[in-house]
Amino acid sequence: MSLLKPQLSPEVAAALSAGRPVVALESTIITHGMPYPANLETALGVEAVVRDNGAVPATIAVIDGELRAGLERHELETLAQAKGVVKASGRDLAVAMVRRQTAGTTVSATMLLADLAGIEIFATGGVGGVHRGAEQTFDISADLTELGRTRTAVVCAGVKSILDISKTLEFLETQRVPVIAFGTEDFPAFFTRQSGYKADHRLDSPEEIARAMHLHHQLGTGTGLLIANPIPQEAALTPDFIDGTIADAVREAEERGISRKELTPFLLGRINELSKGESLKANIELVRNNAKLAAQMAVAYAALKRS
Repeated sequence: MSLLKPQLSPEVAAALSAGRPVVALESTIITHGMPYPANLETALGVEAVVRDNGAVPATIAVIDGELRAGLERHELETLAQAKGVVKASGRDLAVAMVRRQTAGTTVSATMLLADLAGIEIFATGGVGGVHRGAEQTFDISADLTELGRTRTAVVCAGVKSILDISKTLEFLETQRVPVIAFGTEDFPAFFTRQSGYKADHRLDSPEEIARAMHLHHQLGTGTGLLIANPIPQEAALTPDFIDGTIADAVREAEERGISRKELTPFLLGRINELSKGESLKANIELVRNNAKLAAQMAVAYAALKRS
């Protein structure tokens, strides 16, 4: 069976051909995660962080129905200001291609396309998870099932406390996905460094994580890895402040009947408003921090593969 492969930018194609380190980046943070121009500034800044740490960035998106891995600057600028861009999970990609839509790719779609492109490490902000009340709604992010079937290692700042973190970790265990915290025993909660739950494992260097990733793949498990990288201390928000803000936003979403794909963008936007911009600043810093770790991992992993 022939598998569709994303079109690679010249820079990404050359890097992959030469065995140089490449880091995949998602595009919903550009299309649905932040307002313009913060979205463009963040996208360019994150790509710069990846390059500064020795790897090549590959922002993944669907452009006019074409799967892409690696965008030029003018394409990032266009995407950041485009109207009517859809939000594509893995299940939405075929329809977006048929309808020649432009789409920001979620974590699950980015994982899938990165794997098809031959990119093994992906940096994002936070992954989706099991939503509160999922025992009634069955609202569980496709990010978790994609981690259970795709080899991509995903570097994130944990999951947002708008989710049920305990059930999310349980679901990842069922999917056989190792959860590795970088430099800590605690599983982080996006805006805060601690969630109150422990990660499965702790590793303290990008080189250790790269070795674990290499061995995990050699064992033939067929799953991804979730690398939980806490937000930098100086950028973290206090748990009481952000938990109260999130509770207010969740309550408002429930009152307005907002759910499914519209829920997370609404909550992030409302939390930013209620926090007077503090959550957006934290979001930007944690994404940059994840890109740095992912690039360092990619450098170490490329060296392992060469040897």
